[in-house]
Amino acid sequence: MNWKKIGVIIGREYAMRVKKKSFLVITFITPVLMGLLMVLPTLIMLYGTSEEKGQSVAVSDGSGIVFPYLESDEHVTFSNCSGEDEEYLKKHLDSLGYKALVTISPMDSSKSVAVASFSYKPLGTDISDRVRDAVDEAVEDYRVRSYNIEGLADMISSINYSSSITSYTISEDGSEKLTVTGVYRAVAIIFSILIYIFVYSFGGMVMSAVINEKTSRVVEVMVSSVKAIDLMIGKILGIAAVALTQFFLWIVLTLAIVVGVNAFIGMDELLGSPENAEQIMEMAGGQADMMGDVMAASANSEMEAVISTISQINFPLVIGSFLLFFIFGYLLYSSMFAAIGSAVDNEADTNQLLIPVTIPILAAFFIAFASIDNPESPLLLWASYIPFTSPICMMMRIVNGIPSWEIWASLAILIVTTFLMMYLSAKIYKVGILMFGKKSSFKDMWKWLKYK
Repeated sequence: MNWKKIGVIIGREYAMRVKKKSFLVITFITPVLMGLLMVLPTLIMLYGTSEEKGQSVAVSDGSGIVFPYLESDEHVTFSNCSGEDEEYLKKHLDSLGYKALVTISPMDSSKSVAVASFSYKPLGTDISDRVRDAVDEAVEDYRVRSYNIEGLADMISSINYSSSITSYTISEDGSEKLTVTGVYRAVAIIFSILIYIFVYSFGGMVMSAVINEKTSRVVEVMVSSVKAIDLMIGKILGIAAVALTQFFLWIVLTLAIVVGVNAFIGMDELLGSPENAEQIMEMAGGQADMMGDVMAASANSEMEAVISTISQINFPLVIGSFLLFFIFGYLLYSSMFAAIGSAVDNEADTNQLLIPVTIPILAAFFIAFASIDNPESPLLLWASYIPFTSPICMMMRIVNGIPSWEIWASLAILIVTTFLMMYLSAKIYKVGILMFGKKSSFKDMWKWLKYK
């Protein structure tokens, strides 16, 4: 290999892609989207979910027990309209100044009531929840009183119990530290997803670049002065440099946006209330299960547990391992993508050839997520040593703390496999890059591997 020529190719690939408008747009738009996604719950909490002040709701309480449980405040005022004509109230809500009419039926034989609401626009969940909670509490209290057992309410209250677990991890020196397992899971998932996205997307970029040069016949001129293997390696490393540049800029810009927005809207003041923090975490939707432990700690003002957990993570080791597994995982997959790109004349012909490449990386992604709650599972353990799945799966284990020899063993297997795959891919690339007008198959690629 001629590293001087490889360096020229790396520089050409890097400069050609960094100067593209698409690179600049993606590099600067993505952090904005990621930053907004991170602060979106806060923005919604501040500007999108606050109750409208001065709302008035008419209540026709046929049971006679619920209205005292409805508490008015600056946002909603409940007016007792029991005994008034409900049909008249329904038809004149606007003129009477009511947002809605809530009707509560008389108590039936099972000591239950029926509740209905009437409004010209759908009733917000804030009012509905307050009415429902008041009805539930009123009916429960009524049922307790109906038994005429002295102290029954206190008995029921004393029976109800809710437990909580305070987790500690024991370090090698025997000290005990507060732990929130959700922090470990969140960090592990973030790093695993980043490797999956970058390896797959930039590996595909290598394949597209190879196909474009092949179809434009530019490669015929290039291989006249550069060996095919030097051309392939230079292209892979050049795009890798683009990936690392873009990744670094994304981190810097995203952090700058998040810090700037939080400073502007007062994130610290907002999260000072446990109720606000809990509501924000609920708005995270699908992430609620993953971040359950973190939410509980934040909502109860136990941020020291979260901080303690973060301090226990060996971030230099985690970040260093991430970079190494990302680099060699990218080299492994990009060499296979390059080989496939050299064997076809257009991207439509890559579908069948891509199956053996995409299955392992997708399997690694699914294994990692299936093992979120059990990072010591045998499946994740073995997948962290298989070179085609280790870049993603090993990150799920490293964050939780594993012996250093396991990391080095997995990395050594990955490095050896990467160089072997680059050697095999180079043999395919050398032949396939000059083959035109024929749809290549795995059988053809196998023949090319045997060429000297």
